[in-house]
Amino acid sequence: MRHWQCFAVLGLILTQLIPATVQAQSEAGWDRSVLPVPMTKFKGHQGLRTSESELDFPNQVTAPDGAPNILLIMPDDVRFGATIPFGAPVPTEAYERLAEEGLLFTQMHTTALCSPTRSALITGRNHHSNATGVIMELGTGFPGYNSLMPKENGSIAEILKGNGFNTAWYGKNHNVPDWQSSQAGPFDLWPTGLGFEQFFGFIGGDTSQFTPAIFDGTKPIEPPNTEDYHLDEDMADRAINYIREQNALAPDKPFFVYYAPGTSHAPHHAPKEWIDRFKGQFDMGWDVIREQTHANMLEKGIIPPGTKLTPRPADIRAWDSLNEQQKELYARMMEVYAASLAHMDHQINRILDAVEETGEMDNTLVIYLMGDNGASAEGSPDGLLNEMTMFNAIEVPFEDTYNRMDELGGPNTFGHFPVGWAHAMDTPFQWTKQIASHFGGTRNSMIISWPEKIKAKGEVRTQFHHVIDIMPTILEATSLPAPQSINGVPQSQIQGTSMMYAFNDADAPSTRRTQYFEMFGNRAIYSDGWVAATTPFDVPWASLNRPSDVINDWNWELYNVAEDFSQANDLAATHPEKLNELQLLFYGEARKYDAFPIDSARKPRLDVALRPSLTLGRDTFTYYDNMTRIPEGTAPDFKNKSHSITVDVEIGEGNNDGMLVTQGGRFGGWALYVLDGKPIYTYNVANLERYNIQGAVLTPGKHVVRYEFEYDGGGAGKGGTGKLFVDDQMVAEGRVDRTLGYRISLDETFDVGSDAGEPVSESYHVPFDFPGENEKVEVTLDLGK
Repeated sequence: MRHWQCFAVLGLILTQLIPATVQAQSEAGWDRSVLPVPMTKFKGHQGLRTSESELDFPNQVTAPDGAPNILLIMPDDVRFGATIPFGAPVPTEAYERLAEEGLLFTQMHTTALCSPTRSALITGRNHHSNATGVIMELGTGFPGYNSLMPKENGSIAEILKGNGFNTAWYGKNHNVPDWQSSQAGPFDLWPTGLGFEQFFGFIGGDTSQFTPAIFDGTKPIEPPNTEDYHLDEDMADRAINYIREQNALAPDKPFFVYYAPGTSHAPHHAPKEWIDRFKGQFDMGWDVIREQTHANMLEKGIIPPGTKLTPRPADIRAWDSLNEQQKELYARMMEVYAASLAHMDHQINRILDAVEETGEMDNTLVIYLMGDNGASAEGSPDGLLNEMTMFNAIEVPFEDTYNRMDELGGPNTFGHFPVGWAHAMDTPFQWTKQIASHFGGTRNSMIISWPEKIKAKGEVRTQFHHVIDIMPTILEATSLPAPQSINGVPQSQIQGTSMMYAFNDADAPSTRRTQYFEMFGNRAIYSDGWVAATTPFDVPWASLNRPSDVINDWNWELYNVAEDFSQANDLAATHPEKLNELQLLFYGEARKYDAFPIDSARKPRLDVALRPSLTLGRDTFTYYDNMTRIPEGTAPDFKNKSHSITVDVEIGEGNNDGMLVTQGGRFGGWALYVLDGKPIYTYNVANLERYNIQGAVLTPGKHVVRYEFEYDGGGAGKGGTGKLFVDDQMVAEGRVDRTLGYRISLDETFDVGSDAGEPVSESYHVPFDFPGENEKVEVTLDLGK
């Protein structure tokens, strides 16, 4: 065969392999397999003079004809058994509205934890393939866990932007590596580096709704210091304005809006009037709520007939065993959670109204995935006033929480409900968030609406799907191919499969036949209606991290989920051959998708020394005035060691009160500041106790204020002795009986000359700018202790 004949045959084969949509788009002048799409060739004529020339502008790439707008919504820590459309107790007007117009998917799955699910959602690849086998703050130096999402796994936003869509992201990110989250960057893994033209939200795992640590693009901004501010309302306002603006300026250009509120994750914050709406609605307790939800699910057809309600674990107390104070407090905590979720969803309904007003609702594909994992059981058996107590293994007496019950949901708490409510929100399944082995950790409800293409209304879809299937669904809906390269980087294969086949065919068999799960050593494998799963070694609220051989010491269970929807009947003893078959399949999939080595540790992974760092190995640092919003992952690590902080200041006449340097805020941290003219050091232990070391009034002129801390040693979170010096003369000394040993804050920062966020001490108000000259701050760490 001649060379030209070989090429002709090859061309015929390639033509048959390329989807028709790609071929059609190529005929229109754009090769969408490479992004950015190459500019079309000049078709005019360039003469010596303009009178002898013919103009021709390059064709700018546009979305395929009729491509829908995309509104992708994913709240945080909401579960299968939480909302009314799925038979649960919390009213959610947007979700209920979409349930009437669209499809209810009852077998959608996530990864059991936030960062991994979020990376899988926007890339269509499994979380270990994205190097996000765990949250950013726990990343380790193995390919599936290093938290550096690879460029070959391009995001859905990069594809849509490159094909003529406008793209915007509102809300939680939690996919920026811990050491890349400061103003020093790099920014290529921030939303604006992943194809989103606009980003407004927060980078870390959670934030206060009243004083959030928010970013506009990559620029940190401070929210209005007003009593009625709430982040959810602000985000919705901005998303609404964006949608209206896009429609007004370019009505033929589709938008992609990714809306990811963090509200139902701790801290549970809601306006007081919303909390009051739920007063008394959960007084019957979590056991009755589970039974009622289970019955409602059966009646509505959300779960198959005969589905069993799995038993409450022995580690969770029966509601009837509680005393009256416990019932009162825990019911209040659930009222706050319900108010947070309902208030958040109300803002989403406002966004739907805005889309409706533009006339674009019929051709808008709305994918509303209700949560990124199971309900969080990180709130301990008693619930939390402050989530940071859990991260630092600090026990809080029940009486302390009970006495502050009325503050729950407000700005003075960083609260979380008890594990009993998390289990109830996971009805009818076993387990919760973090537990990837069971559906309580991975099964999330989802509603999809697209009036122009989905004719069924309010129907249930039971096909087995995973969060990685959302990206290919969007690609098929928009008639776009998965690109071969993005910005010169060859792209990996998308691991998800489109769900569009189920839109208008309720009986279509699942196209996803196999899916592995892994998180903190909790493992499972789904295959053609069967699930093999490890028995969790620890309850997620204990954080015990008992030493174990993660491979040999863990038991396995077996479920026929085609007949046992809730994983209620363990068949491991009667079907050992099937269990062994699925175990081998799991390890094959785990190797394929980079899940090794399997690691059950949690708290030890918080150690910043496990990851690259801007500060690792450094024992001296110099900062200058107005350097603020430096996150903990890129700030000096003051925890569990002796250190000194030296500030060169100039005190003027009159009022000189203000912040010199601080880290953290109301729920944990420390601050060195001037108040009533006196230098003061305050250490705040998780908003439980504060230690103050105070000097005398500073005279006008230049001074060197130094704080020295001598750590006791002997482990994490121990105490020490603090000394305050002015011009090398010790002016005060005091004890700090205990410290925060693992994490000072998830959203508060290191600030010089001002206090961003919330105050460490109630004796001043943020931003508490220092009015004098704060020339520089020098930090020295004793890395040997």
